[in-house]
Amino acid sequence: MRIDRLVAAEVAALSRSRAKTLIEAGEVSLDGVAVSDPAHIVRPGARIGVRIPPPLPPAQPAAAIPLDIAYEDEHLIVVNKQPGLVVHPAPGHHGDTLVNALLAHCGDSLSGIGGVARPGIVHRLDRDTSGLIIAAKTDESHIRLAAAISAREVKRAYLAICWDVPVPRIGRIDRPIGRHPRHRTRMAVVARGGRAADTRYRTLFDVNGEVSVLECQLGTGRTHQVRVHLASVHCPLVGDTLYGRARTASAKLHGSLRSSLAAFPRQALHARHLALTHPVTGSPLRLEAKPPPDLEQLLADLQAARQNSPTALDQTAHKRHL
Repeated sequence: MRIDRLVAAEVAALSRSRAKTLIEAGEVSLDGVAVSDPAHIVRPGARIGVRIPPPLPPAQPAAAIPLDIAYEDEHLIVVNKQPGLVVHPAPGHHGDTLVNALLAHCGDSLSGIGGVARPGIVHRLDRDTSGLIIAAKTDESHIRLAAAISAREVKRAYLAICWDVPVPRIGRIDRPIGRHPRHRTRMAVVARGGRAADTRYRTLFDVNGEVSVLECQLGTGRTHQVRVHLASVHCPLVGDTLYGRARTASAKLHGSLRSSLAAFPRQALHARHLALTHPVTGSPLRLEAKPPPDLEQLLADLQAARQNSPTALDQTAHKRHL
């Protein structure tokens, strides 16, 4: 196996690009000899050494962006990210990301393992997905948190609103995800070359079989995982223009609800629950984040429509008759 792939696989806190950077900088050794070629093939039985250098000054500017902090201590910080906030700098976003906000809030108290572009970032959320995200303040906590996520010891649950009703109503989607073969900005369920991906879901309620509210639990954390998996079973997220196309509600739904669904500006996905063992103290952490106002209003509209639906009225009448 290539040494960059092996290092990234064995050190959960390192992305493959970060592993490649360390190798090219001479920070990785093979049987005691520094290796500079990321494509070097490692033979069975070889001993690999990885040195994580002291963090460099952040390459990104600090920005006083308000943060909704769910938990914080000297080892880590958990933020309830607002929708529309990009996690780390990318083309078109260099000073208005979560990283910039964390630099303003934490100063130089962020781990450096992710490199100067992504200080503290242990995992990611899509720009338009809201909810709980962890950042590490020390390299020790970063390594342990990344290892816990890789070992599926960090429990993450999402609130999702999707079109149609998944079959069965409670189930598991265990399909590998990889880069879409034609549309390179998209991910897809693939037959070859994908990475294992596991999503468990349960339907909390639906409205006339047209729209469902789900809780989704991640076994893995692949890019766009919930979005891709739900789209693969023909239940794309409401508002997801990348995987849901131009989906509109049918006449089975009340006009005001159809308008609310059509106007929802993003994928209806919120990282609501987070449960983990603290990487340093060993104490359990269980956190919950309230949905942002746009999603909370859509949920209220769905609840109201559910209570006023013919099925709900029939059930109420039946109970009264009994």
